[in-house]
Amino acid sequence: MLSVEISTIYKKGDKTRKVHHVVFSPNMESAQNFREKLSAIGNIKSDGRPILGLDSRNLLETVLESGEGSYIIPAHIWTPWFSVLGSKSGFNSIEECYEDLSSHIFAVETGLSSDPEMNWHVSSLDKFRLVSNSDAHSPSKLAREATIFDTVPDYFSIMNALKTGKGYVGTVEFFPEEGKYHDDGHRKCNICLTPDETQKLNGICPICGKPLTIGVANRVYELSDRKGKIIPPSTAGKVVSLVPLAEILSEIMQVGASSKSVTLEYENLINKLGSELSILTTVPVEDIEKVHSPILAEGIKRLRKGDVIRQPGYDGEYGVIKLFNENEIVKKTL
Repeated sequence: MLSVEISTIYKKGDKTRKVHHVVFSPNMESAQNFREKLSAIGNIKSDGRPILGLDSRNLLETVLESGEGSYIIPAHIWTPWFSVLGSKSGFNSIEECYEDLSSHIFAVETGLSSDPEMNWHVSSLDKFRLVSNSDAHSPSKLAREATIFDTVPDYFSIMNALKTGKGYVGTVEFFPEEGKYHDDGHRKCNICLTPDETQKLNGICPICGKPLTIGVANRVYELSDRKGKIIPPSTAGKVVSLVPLAEILSEIMQVGASSKSVTLEYENLINKLGSELSILTTVPVEDIEKVHSPILAEGIKRLRKGDVIRQPGYDGEYGVIKLFNENEIVKKTL
């Protein structure tokens, strides 16, 4: 599938808007048409994610004109700085951003710092299929979030699944607290706050006195028109929340996730048990115990139940999801 992420930065109303979009083209001809139209507007060769001073509505129009079957999915829609609903530079609705062409938006991306359940609090999003994707700039992180389909793996079948729900199964998600913009705070001041705590402080950091970076949980709460237990909308799919296998091994071994010892253990598990996603979701825990250890089997069992310890991310700092209390792991001595 031909796709690219585009960043649009422009003035609209009383704010500077900064919105990221994922653009899909059905064939090389449409993609070339799109390239030519964008080249007349700005420099699209200087960055893998080109930055254009173009209204999001006009970008969507350009996409639609480039060829039948071309479409946009708004990217990581809650991220504070660069998204359609972001607290710093976004809008209060998809319709406000894309105006008269908003009916051509049929799916939105949740991003690392939110999950479908959080999005279900905002009824205006019910009409959209929720998707999750992973950035291709970090090969080891591919499929840490993903969209699940049960359809022929071709462009138009997938597009149709997103439009109609037929063939759309659901998403693989981070626990949203692990995303680096989940809660409010200031990284430089080492302070992380819940939306309630931020409200009591009137959005001002108690350490430096400057405005706090408002996270995704707070922004979702601000736009929410549903409280308490939420009934999933008809567009909802299956939700699977996971922690990358390397991070689980890192916690058990008490060394860095990118360390050589974790990499060796990771490759050993993949070679013997199959893909990372299958190990995390479907491989019997008895097999994991035989191949590796009882503690990894227990960790996977807890992960599948959602029985995790959550330390939220904030202001660009990733959160931490743990499967064990400190007293459950004996520190490895080398």
